[in-house]
Amino acid sequence: MKRRFLCFLLCLTSVFLSTGCSAGGAQSQKNPLDPQNPTNITIWHYYNGAQQAAFDQLVEEFNRTEGREKGVYVEAHSQGNVSDLETSVLAAFHKEVGSSEPPDIFSSYADTAYTIEQMGVLVNLEDYLTKEELDEYVDSFLDEGRIGAGGELRIFPTAKSSEIFMMSKTDWEPFAADTGATLEDLSTMEGVAKTAQAYYEWTDAKTPDIPNDGQAFYGRDAMANLFIIGSMQLGTELFQVESDQVTLHVEKEIMKRIWDTYYIPFVKGYFSATGRFRSDDVTTGDLIAYTGATTSANYFPSTVESADGSRDIDYLVLPAPVFEGGQDYAVQQGAGMVVTKSTPAREYASVLFLKWFTHTENNLLFSCASGYMPVKKDAFSKEAMDAVIADNHLEIDPKTYDTMTTCFDKMEDTVLYTNRAFENGAAARKVLEYNLSDKAAADRAEVEKQLAMGVDLETAVAPYVDDAAFQNWFEGFCSALEQAME
Repeated sequence: MKRRFLCFLLCLTSVFLSTGCSAGGAQSQKNPLDPQNPTNITIWHYYNGAQQAAFDQLVEEFNRTEGREKGVYVEAHSQGNVSDLETSVLAAFHKEVGSSEPPDIFSSYADTAYTIEQMGVLVNLEDYLTKEELDEYVDSFLDEGRIGAGGELRIFPTAKSSEIFMMSKTDWEPFAADTGATLEDLSTMEGVAKTAQAYYEWTDAKTPDIPNDGQAFYGRDAMANLFIIGSMQLGTELFQVESDQVTLHVEKEIMKRIWDTYYIPFVKGYFSATGRFRSDDVTTGDLIAYTGATTSANYFPSTVESADGSRDIDYLVLPAPVFEGGQDYAVQQGAGMVVTKSTPAREYASVLFLKWFTHTENNLLFSCASGYMPVKKDAFSKEAMDAVIADNHLEIDPKTYDTMTTCFDKMEDTVLYTNRAFENGAAARKVLEYNLSDKAAADRAEVEKQLAMGVDLETAVAPYVDDAAFQNWFEGFCSALEQAME
């Protein structure tokens, strides 16, 4: 009886341990790699310039160390910009004529990954990650990657960004000294709009013989973020996604706040958007401030090249403004990386590289060069970044450093947010990106024609800024969003 009871206990223990290993995800995946016969994997990404150089350097480091030891060799290829990468990825999975074989890993935003996920070709990353490993990552970064039908993790967080406010300190200081404008004024969207009006009027007054030649103060990149984050700050989730089903919540009062603090200042000339990015507009002297991605710090100019000649400028980095009385939400953005289904060895090797890349020190090395935020909890601090800089004797661009530390400080009191992916999410985002901004640019062009004919500013803008103009836009905006999501 004792022997039978002991045998039963041993069998029960064996079953329990086997079940436990299976439930542990990565523990159930045996290492299929052979250092004597390395597994080659390919990565497609959209990094360029300093970001690509930093990524390539880390790939080379992996191949020399962890890759050589474990039997993995990584080849990384830039596909151009985000749009180019998306085109290449979709062509590869659709097996279009002339397309390449799909890569083992590719950078992807949630909307694109969601589309690819519907094809059933993405790896569930939790099969290769233990609970302890998952707990090391910032929770909201992981949540963004759970796009599988059952909430499976399909996007590996590798580098994230948010938004900041950057400004020419050189142009700000004399304006602030003359008008009493303060940096605190720039903490809200309403304050930015009022400051922009004051700046326009201050610059216009410098040439009293030339009417209406005031200069624009502010612009912003990523208009979609203004709608999505602005709605969250003011208490409404624009795209509420549950079980892959999206409900649209467009609050008229919130849209009016956006209209009043973006469209109206734009048609009056207080805001502007000329180049591809607002950092381009600072370079040409068309703006002195903007809201943009943390990664845009690398592109904030040190020299302004305008019709008046060339001049050097200094900079200021501030937290992105929020709506008055709103909750402190900030955008969470930046592509992660997905792993495509292939062979056990290539899938295992792909996740091995991603875990190595997001190791605290490696991820912070990439952050220091690229301006992206690290993705692990223990890396998300000024102290951790300072330690990596000191240990590796890094020379980090001051603008990047100030941007990162501003984010680290601000994020203690800020909720990072991104809406969950849904079908036709990319089309809906395009409406947010272009609907109001295109209208603002077109209407400002008409106002400028009136000004050129000697019409005063208030008269010229009157048809564009009344309640009827808002109502017409709002109805068309809602209709465009609904059509995009059908």
